[in-house]
Amino acid sequence: MNLNNMLKSRIKDQKPVRVGLIGAGKFGSMILSQARHIEGISITAVADLNIQKTKESFRRVGWDISNCFTNSANDAVASGKTWLTENTSDIFKIPEIECIVEATGDPLFGIRHALKAIENNKHVVMVNVEADVLCGPYLNQKAVENNVVFSMAYGDQPAAICELVDWVRVNGFDLVAAGKGMNFQPHFRYSTPDTVWKHFGWTDEEVAAGDFNPKMYNSFTDGTKAAIEMAAVANATGLDCPDDGLAFYPTGLHDLTNVFKPIVDGGRLPKKGLLDIAASREPDGREVYNNICYGMFVTFKAPNEYSRDCFRQYGLLTDSSGWYASMWRPFHMIGLETNTSIMSAVIRNEPTGVSSIWKADAIATAKRDLSEGEILDGEGGFCVWAKAIPARLSDKIGALPIGLAQNVKLRNSVRKDEIIKISDVDLIEVDDIIDFRAKMKSLLI
Repeated sequence: MNLNNMLKSRIKDQKPVRVGLIGAGKFGSMILSQARHIEGISITAVADLNIQKTKESFRRVGWDISNCFTNSANDAVASGKTWLTENTSDIFKIPEIECIVEATGDPLFGIRHALKAIENNKHVVMVNVEADVLCGPYLNQKAVENNVVFSMAYGDQPAAICELVDWVRVNGFDLVAAGKGMNFQPHFRYSTPDTVWKHFGWTDEEVAAGDFNPKMYNSFTDGTKAAIEMAAVANATGLDCPDDGLAFYPTGLHDLTNVFKPIVDGGRLPKKGLLDIAASREPDGREVYNNICYGMFVTFKAPNEYSRDCFRQYGLLTDSSGWYASMWRPFHMIGLETNTSIMSAVIRNEPTGVSSIWKADAIATAKRDLSEGEILDGEGGFCVWAKAIPARLSDKIGALPIGLAQNVKLRNSVRKDEIIKISDVDLIEVDDIIDFRAKMKSLLI
């Protein structure tokens, strides 16, 4: 609760927090939007393949693009302005930059960028959850070896869930479950970039007028993003994913404690200690009353009768027994909150959630019958959705991580809803990623 005061000390010492941003898309733009209002933070360099689009991002969020850029890294450090580059490796070489924010969304490049930043003794805030769930435990191991921080991005749901989990544990309650809300129906699993917009209720004119990426939105719709995020939370908290993937229980705020507790106590979970989703729609499409579509939650149990009585006295939402309660956060503000992670890493040397073990995996699962020779098109595409399962099972069957399911050819046919295995595809130019994941086996829980 003292980050702002600690930042004031840096300002007094004329020591701004210098940041390098990789990727100036939606998430990066949100970070930029807030950064110009925070004294003591300097966006020293931004790396993006499209410099013109990057400048437009700055303009769109309110920067004076006639006066905020400079032509060299040295001048950026001296003047406090921002240097733009198409070459990501450039920003790793700027010694004054203390923290790199990886916001590309590409899992392979994200891993390589994070590793290069760590090797250059820079903290990493990993907006790129796709990269985190693919190799996060390995990257954190390298960060520890180099005495830097590897962190989830605050404002995104995984970090917020980690914060809630930490609150439960540090206050001595019995953690039962955690998760997030999401707009989901079972048939959304098979949504494609061609059909995704009807699930949002937008007209063709609205879509044409906006800057919308159909694959990204489809990843949220078909449950892939949920699988990626819950697997990352598992790797950060030690909570587990169900053996057969997330169940997406339709649940409103008033029912969190009744649903997200073990079956033996009247809930719907096979056991305690699981992550799952509170869907905001019933399977038939009806909206769940009082849903938490944009929120995150934890359910927990009182350790004794006195604490149970306090739950009632202080107005917690509990189940009928009074033993189980829930805590939630109704919203998350994505990149508008990510400066919390930057400050925490640089000033406190502390992550806002970190993948320290290998507990879960997000694995590629066929959306339809797939034929030998087809090219998989990755997250949010026409071919696969991601299932979050325990890493021990993923490793045992040799499942293909969703992060490696982009632009790879099938060597075997796969039936609809079947898990795709590494042996089913021809992997190209990912030997380093395979090696990193092999080194994660020592962290397999």
